[in-house]
Amino acid sequence: MARPGHARNPPALEEDEDEDPVDAMIGRTGCLAQHRALQDCMAERQDWRHCQAQLRAFGECMARWQRPRQPPPAHREPAGD
Repeated sequence: MARPGHARNPPALEEDEDEDPVDAMIGRTGCLAQHRALQDCMAERQDWRHCQAQLRAFGECMARWQRPRQPPPAHREPAGD
């Protein structure tokens, strides 16, 4: 049941109910393979310290994805006399 004041999304905008929203969000970054490799390692090893290579690969992928989205630093004019 929808909460009062919240309209239901049109069918075209609804996400697949079977798809995990985190996977969908990470999938848009292009880093889903690295994320799944990290998840697999964590499930197998039960200790993130044993998954440093996968963690690093996922972090680097996400950093590459975020880099172009960051605004360039503000250009400052040199102080004049």
